[in-house]
Amino acid sequence: MSPTTLPAGPEHGYVTFLGAGPGDPGLLTLRAVEALANADVLVAEHEVLDVVRRHARHGVAEVHTDADVPMDDSGSVGSSASSTASAKASPVTGTPQLTVIDGSSTTVGGPASRDAAHLVMEAVRGGRRVVRAVSGDPGLDAYAAGEMLACAAAGVPFEVVPGIAAAVGVPAYAGVPLRDAQGADVRFVDARTASDRCWTEVGASDGTVVVSTTLDSVAAAAGELVTAGRKPDTPLTVTVGGTTTRQRTWAATLGTIAQTLKQAKVLPSPDGGRSVIAVVGERFAAAQREQLSWFESKPLFGWKVLVPRTKEQAASLSDQLRSYGAVPHEVPTIAVEPPRTPQQMERAVKGLVTGRYEWIAFTSVNAVKAVREKFEEYGLDARAFAGIKVAAVGEQTAKALVAFGVKPDLVPSGEQSAAGLLEDWPPYDPVFDPIDRVFLPRADIATETLVAGLIELGWEVDDVTAYRTVRASPPPAETREAIKGGGFDAVLFTSSSTVRNLVGIAGKPHNVTVIACIGPATAKTAEEHGLRVDVMAPEPSVHKLAEALADFGRRRRAAALEAGDPVTRPSERRPGARRRRSTT
Repeated sequence: MSPTTLPAGPEHGYVTFLGAGPGDPGLLTLRAVEALANADVLVAEHEVLDVVRRHARHGVAEVHTDADVPMDDSGSVGSSASSTASAKASPVTGTPQLTVIDGSSTTVGGPASRDAAHLVMEAVRGGRRVVRAVSGDPGLDAYAAGEMLACAAAGVPFEVVPGIAAAVGVPAYAGVPLRDAQGADVRFVDARTASDRCWTEVGASDGTVVVSTTLDSVAAAAGELVTAGRKPDTPLTVTVGGTTTRQRTWAATLGTIAQTLKQAKVLPSPDGGRSVIAVVGERFAAAQREQLSWFESKPLFGWKVLVPRTKEQAASLSDQLRSYGAVPHEVPTIAVEPPRTPQQMERAVKGLVTGRYEWIAFTSVNAVKAVREKFEEYGLDARAFAGIKVAAVGEQTAKALVAFGVKPDLVPSGEQSAAGLLEDWPPYDPVFDPIDRVFLPRADIATETLVAGLIELGWEVDDVTAYRTVRASPPPAETREAIKGGGFDAVLFTSSSTVRNLVGIAGKPHNVTVIACIGPATAKTAEEHGLRVDVMAPEPSVHKLAEALADFGRRRRAAALEAGDPVTRPSERRPGARRRRSTT
């Protein structure tokens, strides 16, 4: 029986010491995801919580070991869905203090003044499952062993889920191999705790040295290696923000790294204390790193892309953008509400059950959701579709149906649109079709293309308003300012309504922002609102639109490299820069 299925004791609970890796949530292990899904409490620093919380269940409590928040008198960890606990360093002792931000009647804690081990012990009370997440790997964390010993002393069962250490994962993302065919030694050094003897040993070696340090101390670490015997012209790479879309790598030598960072205007800087991984060794060169730099060379690396759709609609699109290195930011422009008069929808669903229809056609994920909710209201499930042919306008709608337990009989083989669906829709045949009626649950603002086409094919259509679309509420002020001020690198418009609604609730995107449209009609609407269209999808598909934007970014990057210019994001260009429209 795995630890996640083993019942936790009412007194002792269970603690999982989990390695969250160097920053990319995709590097979490399957075992880590399993443990997070079963956790009652997460204990970690803010940055680590950002990595792991997406895999935690709804209602999990959080203990922030590095929070700087007002103190609460209760000193307890809540267990409600809204509870968030934090730890704040005491100005006297420097040890974390347990804090509850949102009050809860259920508590885990005791006295407030505690170190991280005590936070874990407080959280585990009452039989709770606690995930103590640390950056990188627990075996390399300076404090995890002490927390494990505290659990052992208290009789609290625990397990360790290894993670990818930053010293290994970051070089891999930076395109810096640590070993070659000659099998050179690899030494790992934490410059923040390294002794003079340690520097002397690595300085005497000719192997690769991986140094964990901070941005404002990397030059000093390079100096230590030179003093210990390494040649000043030894190649060196320095990576900050490793494995995240904030990653940036500089190539230099031990003798020139200080000047390289100065020319890049990196030091001095407010974030000089950020952790970095430096790799030192004679067995790799800058030219080789350029060939192996697979992560930072992604076509949309670091681009902040505005996706004006709801989270449900944007999920797969955002995943695709992330695969290109982008940072998607989802802003709903349309809110979905029930129809003003539900009787029409109620009659149609009853007709579906009683055999009134030969077909039901879904033209959006929202239509699937509307019918599913009505089914649940009546106590029905997917079995009610027995004997009825089901059509879906595209892949995303089909996936929503499959999630409902319905496999569609018809999905367009070509264009994923109403026109594409009509091309594959069979004409009504009284010999083979005992019923001539189609149920079409749609939005209140849907076009008549599909209805007219089905009627032309000989079908009777019950065109039913399943949901209404209304303009969404404005996004937060910070997002609105980023849109108007050029804080986004690109925006994807998937319909004319997304153009109108985004401009209406947030303002017109800045002219440095790349405008990408799903088709000619959407592009025309964008131009009518004073926007310059840079990218248009070759087909009316959100995924083709994302591909087209990636191609645009790829060509833009190649042009900069060919001209010998630094690769920058559109938001880093000077205001007023103009670009030509691309239709590929």
